[in-house]
Amino acid sequence: MNITDLRQEYMRAGLAEADAAADPLQQFEHWFKDALTAGLPLANALTLATVTAEGAPDARVVLLKGVDDGAFVFYTSYESRKGRQLAARPLACLVFLWTQLERQVRVEGRVEKVPSSESEKYFLSRPVGARLSARASAQSEVVAGREVLETAAKAEKARHGDNPPRPAHWGGYRVVPQRIEFWQGRENRLHDRLLYTLVRGAWKIERLAP
Repeated sequence: MNITDLRQEYMRAGLAEADAAADPLQQFEHWFKDALTAGLPLANALTLATVTAEGAPDARVVLLKGVDDGAFVFYTSYESRKGRQLAARPLACLVFLWTQLERQVRVEGRVEKVPSSESEKYFLSRPVGARLSARASAQSEVVAGREVLETAAKAEKARHGDNPPRPAHWGGYRVVPQRIEFWQGRENRLHDRLLYTLVRGAWKIERLAP
């Protein structure tokens, strides 16, 4: 397998300062709608990067579940590996990649928990199976085998039926951005990169070299 020969020329679009929204959240909304209109699978998938206690980077893919009050929202177990890392160091980087549109977005910011009332509302909107799994799984912990998880899920089903309550250790996070970069692939690798930085309550836009 010759990976070095895997190449692609980026020709779809450009991103000029004159065409970019003054607010990066509005710009993100424009691009996200483009991804939905294009029918991209899991357009709300993002890579969430955190930092371990030893200062090492750690990353995984989660799903965006909202852009509310100037923050990006996702849900998980507070006792998971990422939850423990965020409790110790509430900073994160998010990366959205929409390959077919030749675009990516990087978000850097501080992290805070979503109010419990909002977590409750979202949890109740999930399919019953997903709610049971959230109760049955000690996320990120070692288990002896899949049968352990299936047995735990059946026990939760027997206990709560179709109305499992939200466990206290499960809820949402808000990533409040301080920097957001929009990357648009361009011909000959002269990509467009616009960086929004929050400075004294206002967004500054700068172009970065590709």
